[in-house]
Amino acid sequence: MVAAAFSDPVMAAQAAFRAVLDATARPGKIVAVTQPLAAPAPLAPGAAAIALTLCDHDTPVWLDAPLSAVPAVSEWLRFHTGARVTDDAANAAFAFVADALPPLDRFNPGTLEYPDRSTTIVLQVESFAAGMGFVLSGPGISGQRAVQIAGLPADLPERLAANRRLFPRGVDLLLVCSTEVMALPRTTQVHGGA
Repeated sequence: MVAAAFSDPVMAAQAAFRAVLDATARPGKIVAVTQPLAAPAPLAPGAAAIALTLCDHDTPVWLDAPLSAVPAVSEWLRFHTGARVTDDAANAAFAFVADALPPLDRFNPGTLEYPDRSTTIVLQVESFAAGMGFVLSGPGISGQRAVQIAGLPADLPERLAANRRLFPRGVDLLLVCSTEVMALPRTTQVHGGA
């Protein structure tokens, strides 16, 4: 039996969509997302809410090894969103990652004509209250914003700098901790990592 999704699909999806928009417009801001009734582990509730909100039958989805190893995760995604799970990370509109962040060049950066066709990576992290400190700047941030995130690679600033050099192409990151989301769009400058 497939686990349940939102109790009120329309209202919950609208609230989750607003949360993702708010997080994306204000990189580094932690925003709560609507939690689905149930989602198969190891898919975090926030990542599940993002999938329910942004994925559909036209959305190829890539799952990392811990998520793809649990058949209930791909079954849940297919049943509730209609999304097709792909083994090709470069073909994915959304990539859901429960473990270590893969190299960003594995994913689709979009094209100069269609930069919006890039992959959005939904990365589950351990904490927004502990871990490495980063300083963010760029569009949507007044001056600088300091954040702490546990579960990111130490070389994240270098990876994101290389990604930013592709602009307007490049991947975007949605970091998820339980039922909270923080966005790191391709335009965000990330410093630190100590």
